[in-house]
Amino acid sequence: MKTFIIHFLIAFFGSYIYFEYGEPMFPYNAIWAVVVAVFIMFILWLTTPSYHRSYFHKLPKAISFIVFFLKELVVANLKVAYDILTPNYRMKPTVIALPLAASTDMEITLLSGIITLTPGSLSIDVSADRKVLYIHTLYIKHNDLELAKQTIKHGFERRLLQLTR
Repeated sequence: MKTFIIHFLIAFFGSYIYFEYGEPMFPYNAIWAVVVAVFIMFILWLTTPSYHRSYFHKLPKAISFIVFFLKELVVANLKVAYDILTPNYRMKPTVIALPLAASTDMEITLLSGIITLTPGSLSIDVSADRKVLYIHTLYIKHNDLELAKQTIKHGFERRLLQLTR
């Protein structure tokens, strides 16, 4: 995982430097920036002596995670905006105690940060034994707390753990 993150950062900054300070052969747009970054990642992958087989298995999972997060972000924004703009009050705020499968500090921090970034939810605290994450959420469908827990566990947490393990 460390190799993948380091290569991703090098490719990102390399692509930026290429288009900002170099003499690019291609027009600067998102497609060419991604192509150059992927090319840099490919070159780094070829030259890495400590190559792990999981390197390119994590790339589709990372893309899937980003797409899933952006979809959830847009849906949550629309839900909150709709509730604010309409006269009816649809919020059912509650605090959820989510049992965690994430065990490391990085996994718990990333999960709580992602949950907090999504409108309508806020990570409040982690238990002392780091087994439970307390989340304040504005919307609970049919007062079903288990459904809300499973949505987070099978959505954000599962995808995050696929990347970090």
